[in-house]
Amino acid sequence: MLALHREQDRRCRDRVPAPQSCTLAMAPGEKIKAKIKKNLPVTGPQAPTIKELMQWYCLNTNTHGCRRIVVSRGRLRRLLWILFTLTAVALIFWQCALLVFSFYTVSVSIKIHFQKLDFPAVTICNINPYKYSAVRDLLADLEQETRAALKTLYGFSETNSRKRREAEFRSLASGGTQPKFLNLVPLLIFHQDEIGKARDFLTGRKRKVSGSIIHKASDVMHVHESKEVVGFQLCSNDTSNCAVYTFSSGVNAIHEWYKLHYMNIMAQVPLEKKINMSYSAEELLVTCSFDGRSCDARNFTLFHHPMHGNCYTFNNRENETILSTSMGGSEYGLQVILYINEEEYNPFLVSSTGAKVIVHRQDEYPFIEDVGTEIETAMATSIGMHLTESFKLSEPYSQCTEDGSDVPIKNIYHAAYSLQICLHSCFQTKMVEKCGCAQYSQPLPAAANYCNYQQHPNWMYCYYQLHQAFVQEELGCQSVCREACSFKEWTLTTSLAQWPSAVSEKWLLPILTWDQGRQTHKKLNKTDLAKLLIFYKDLNQRSIVESPANSIEMLLSNFGGQLGLWMSCSVVCIIEIIEVFFIDSLSIVARHQWQKAKGWWARRQAPPNLGGQENPALQIDDDLPTFTSALRLPPAPGAQVPGTPPPRYNTLRLEKAFSNQLTDTQLPAES
Repeated sequence: MLALHREQDRRCRDRVPAPQSCTLAMAPGEKIKAKIKKNLPVTGPQAPTIKELMQWYCLNTNTHGCRRIVVSRGRLRRLLWILFTLTAVALIFWQCALLVFSFYTVSVSIKIHFQKLDFPAVTICNINPYKYSAVRDLLADLEQETRAALKTLYGFSETNSRKRREAEFRSLASGGTQPKFLNLVPLLIFHQDEIGKARDFLTGRKRKVSGSIIHKASDVMHVHESKEVVGFQLCSNDTSNCAVYTFSSGVNAIHEWYKLHYMNIMAQVPLEKKINMSYSAEELLVTCSFDGRSCDARNFTLFHHPMHGNCYTFNNRENETILSTSMGGSEYGLQVILYINEEEYNPFLVSSTGAKVIVHRQDEYPFIEDVGTEIETAMATSIGMHLTESFKLSEPYSQCTEDGSDVPIKNIYHAAYSLQICLHSCFQTKMVEKCGCAQYSQPLPAAANYCNYQQHPNWMYCYYQLHQAFVQEELGCQSVCREACSFKEWTLTTSLAQWPSAVSEKWLLPILTWDQGRQTHKKLNKTDLAKLLIFYKDLNQRSIVESPANSIEMLLSNFGGQLGLWMSCSVVCIIEIIEVFFIDSLSIVARHQWQKAKGWWARRQAPPNLGGQENPALQIDDDLPTFTSALRLPPAPGAQVPGTPPPRYNTLRLEKAFSNQLTDTQLPAES
């Protein structure tokens, strides 16, 4: 029995794991066990302070730099490891930031396909929109005043070599009517030495002019300064705001002045009447063939353009299925001979003869005035095509749009979305909002009318001011309109040859005159004809495709590479860092704050001190007693001390200290 008690005491003093034996030996005070547990070293997430938590992390983590900070001897070596570790962490953040910022980048791949290609839509227009014989009654007054302006400016009248115009000029000259268009928008001559004054074309008198002077040629390039420039003045409805538009050449000024009045006149003509005044498909097309097969006017669809009259589109989806070609070369494309009819040209509206052609998709609007290719008369124009398809990625990789549904501009063209359609639709919408009417050269929006003098007397001033703001990107159209994500583009290569040749002209023109005689009733000459050939140079289709340069898997792999390169770390290390630096650190801070709050609440709830004397016997020690301190406590009289007292050793003399030991704890006498 004595040996058993001695072994139990040794185990408890040496902290040998024997919980049950120690409990039996320390049964007189359960607080002793709690005190021993409190004094044990605490590590890991249960550390009492953040400093001890960080020390424990550096000793147990797999990142070598953090461990070297703790185990290194000497301040210099420890400082170097701190510097190396922080530099590695900074490099990791920098490289990972670059990876994130470069995530939304694209890689461009170019693919070449050799296959059977769909033939594009081809729209052909005569440069002269309406036959002069059909519109001369509408434009008679305007042309009379234009000739008077030319005579005043250059000192000569127009030479009329055509009999139909000689009779008209004599009748207009003898009319003696008051000029209407020159009074509405007078042509003026400005002298650089006379500021604020100009000479009127009609009267020759000088008049005062006010408003800003806008030189139409100086916006793009510098032109030589002249002492005299030609222009006109436009004012608002109340004539308080005016603008003077000058041109470097009188030809440009008169052409622009004539075009403004021409649009005003034609805007009041019904569409059906304008179609009848323009060229029919049978008049424009003399011969036609495609892919070696004959075609005629029935293979073309009418498209009326405000500034180019009747245009005709070949291979339009409205007629039949889309035609395709299986071979490259001029023999397998579209070949047409066009009748231009130069005698029916308006001398002041157009200054060149020929036709315009544009290649586009079947669902695309043909912008003849922007990207049309001109065809000369008495020439064979060969246009070779290369097809390129482009596919761009939409947001977040670029700002392109799939179909224009996310662009806040209404499409007034009723065709597939494109950047040009958006810009023109935006300008036309602004025109209706600001000026109250629509510009004549663009399609008419819903519930709107084209501008004219009768309903909108000063629409030209509003139009010029709005157009200037549009060019200077002040209307916001350029910032709202976006490029389409997918589109087709035909690269054109144009070549010219004299046609017909001198030897073939003798037999070719009579045959064409006989073929076209049912429509023209006149003898054709080569200046009235133009030959057009449009074909694929080869069947190589080039596709430009954008694809994401990165993926989530690749991004995570790059992150892991950077962590392993600079810190010898993995994803598990990142989880440990998050746990230690955020979860455990915050829990320690919260624990300290909670303990402070509990102490404050306990002090607040404690009863007030009444000033009595302290009783040493009732003092409660906050600190748990150890075994040694428990022996010094004075025993309470009549109290029962639980547990087993320590064994009685011969070498241990404590009789004097325990002279008043309780009877129930006394050992029986040895026999």
